[in-house]
Amino acid sequence: MLQLPQGTRNPDDNSPIDLNSVFDVFVYIILPLLIIVFYILWRRWKKGRDKH
Repeated sequence: MLQLPQGTRNPDDNSPIDLNSVFDVFVYIILPLLIIVFYILWRRWKKGRDKH
């Protein structure tokens, strides 16, 4: 209790991901999947380009 300053957020205050919220689904599921897919495609494109 003494180590947590007044007015700061406590890690216990966090709520779980709400899958009914469009924003939460987009930020925590769709956006990371898109980043992974685009990274894989970029690596393939870069690898194919370096061979020529």
